[in-house]
Amino acid sequence: MTTRNVTLEKTIRKLLDEKKYQTLKDILVTLEPADISAVFEEQDEERVPLLFRLLPKELAAESFAELEPEWQELLIRGFSDTELREVVNELYVDDAVDLVEEMPANVVKRILAQADPQMRKEINAVLQYPENSAGSIMTTEYVSLRPGMTVAEALNRIRTTGVDKETIYTCYVTSERNLLGTVSVKDLLLSDDDARPVSQIMDEHVISVNTLTDQETVAQMLSKYNFIALPVLDQDGRMVGIVTFDDAIDVLVEETTEDIEKMAGMLPSDKTYLRSSSWDLFLHRIPWLALLMVSATFTGMIITGFESALAAQVVLTAFIPMLMDTGGNSGSQASVTIIRALSLGELEFSDAPRVIWKEVKTAVLCGLALASLCFLKIMLVDRMMLGNADISTLTAFVVCFTMAVTVLIAKLVGCTLPMAAKRAGFDPAVMASPFITTIVDALSLLVYFGIASALLF
Repeated sequence: MTTRNVTLEKTIRKLLDEKKYQTLKDILVTLEPADISAVFEEQDEERVPLLFRLLPKELAAESFAELEPEWQELLIRGFSDTELREVVNELYVDDAVDLVEEMPANVVKRILAQADPQMRKEINAVLQYPENSAGSIMTTEYVSLRPGMTVAEALNRIRTTGVDKETIYTCYVTSERNLLGTVSVKDLLLSDDDARPVSQIMDEHVISVNTLTDQETVAQMLSKYNFIALPVLDQDGRMVGIVTFDDAIDVLVEETTEDIEKMAGMLPSDKTYLRSSSWDLFLHRIPWLALLMVSATFTGMIITGFESALAAQVVLTAFIPMLMDTGGNSGSQASVTIIRALSLGELEFSDAPRVIWKEVKTAVLCGLALASLCFLKIMLVDRMMLGNADISTLTAFVVCFTMAVTVLIAKLVGCTLPMAAKRAGFDPAVMASPFITTIVDALSLLVYFGIASALLF
């Protein structure tokens, strides 16, 4: 796809230079909207409006919806009122809402002014729902059928109204906006009696969500049940829209990206990497870096507190990085596993005892294996090969015993903190590698010096 786009970009640039607009149009209409938007974003800004105007109205709207916000704003500022009206009114409601949410206030005012009254009403209706809720990502454009309709009447309604709907495969049977059931186009087409009422072939067991349901939960439900769309009901149980699978994919990508950024110790960003300036990256990275740097003060205080002991057994200092790194890595493994399970809905806080017991058993196995390998490494490499005579068998035992205990503590911290954060209403991704590593570093040093003090001093 990348090679294809590079070739397309070069071809389009050449055709633009030669002003062969009909040839350009013939090429563009063969492409998918996502590919067209990708090609547009690689062109010079002054050429994009010209390319956009070559597209048929419907394809233009679909391609516009795929563009990044800054390119959408660029086009809008160059549109006449007529052009803007045509694009906005061709958009699906959820795409129009996304557009309004991304644009500056002065651009939003112009967009709403050019939208037809019905589109404006539907946009305002969706915007009233909380951010990241099912209501905020749904579209109000779905096929609604009455239970008393015959199969023939239902198919005729789909033909008449389906062109403006985001999906027509799943239709919703309603009475005064109360959801009674669903029926697929396949069921209607395969019905052997065109006079049969829709109520007799519809599926009454409908899985739905509320307008206030979290968008990540909605996406997980669509994935779990393999639905094309999921009906959304308001607080009174009336159907107000649907969330389609393409919106669910966008949500999962957004949520996964946000979790990865949090787990890496960064503030979430709504920009792609190439769209982010160095200043943007600085602002998103420096808060956590500063916090973690300050928190490392505790580690320094612990080392300072045992300075006299270290002076007596200087060889212990050489093993501090290994113990801290092993503890941090062990905690990160546990936390990432638990955070993923929480994000996918595989775990609840009530599962904490089972999780802790499983991690304890895992930690014991990992700790014994690492301690054994560490003992061999210290005795064979550090003592014999490197000739460090200060390392005794007891010193090696202290280091290895500390490692086993550190792995156990790290696993427990790594599995419990994300679950506690989830229980308290925070995003568990915050309790990921940087945060847990800092805690485990301090605990591993306390354990290390505690054991060393008991056995060596």
